[in-house]
Amino acid sequence: MTTLTAVMIGGLLVLIALIVIRVQQPAPTLAIPDQITLPSGATAQAFTTTSDWYAVVTTYNQIVIYDRVTSEVIQTIQVNTP
Repeated sequence: MTTLTAVMIGGLLVLIALIVIRVQQPAPTLAIPDQITLPSGATAQAFTTTSDWYAVVTTYNQIVIYDRVTSEVIQTIQVNTP
């Protein structure tokens, strides 16, 4: 019974330590490739990439999809929010 209590207390201390370490790390920065040009006045809010294309979500509620090789715009999707 004493061993189980000691193991549980040790596990709880490890979990608390991991949470504290994780919270202290800085938030990741949004790093889009330099060759991508966003629409005039737009700011990137999110970025994702695949093997063929990049997608950038802008402050204009648009998703702009770029070709990964040429960095040309493939498609622009307007997101309508209520």
